[in-house]
Amino acid sequence: MQFLTAALTTSLIVFIVGCATVRQQDLDSWVEMPVKALDTHSYFRTVRMYRTVTGSGIEIRNYVDGRESDVAHCWRNSGGGKSGRYVSKFTTCSDRRIVCNNIFYIKDGKVIEYAPAGRCVTNGRVQPQARHLRLIGQ
Repeated sequence: MQFLTAALTTSLIVFIVGCATVRQQDLDSWVEMPVKALDTHSYFRTVRMYRTVTGSGIEIRNYVDGRESDVAHCWRNSGGGKSGRYVSKFTTCSDRRIVCNNIFYIKDGKVIEYAPAGRCVTNGRVQPQARHLRLIGQ
């Protein structure tokens, strides 16, 4: 009986850890994608987005998935996007809360990196969708 309990517990832990991950293929799928793919994505259209631009012209978009009170608290305490430095303050604050920061770095109209931070899980639902091609008439 102890063996069975231990085996079930181990299996459950492996299942939970295996499900709660950020997959590299999900991150890589965004590299070089046009920003229109992000603008029309059905998941990212449903969460609050915070935007800033660095001094070098890189646009940083943070699509925040979490409780609204946690997001608002971190936004106020990070300086509210008044400079490119807010991203690290916002991420540090939200790492202590139940928040996933879906951070996209954009240059010349294309995504150069997708770097989720915090309590995040990625899967096929966050990958680019063919919808953006249809909506822009291609």
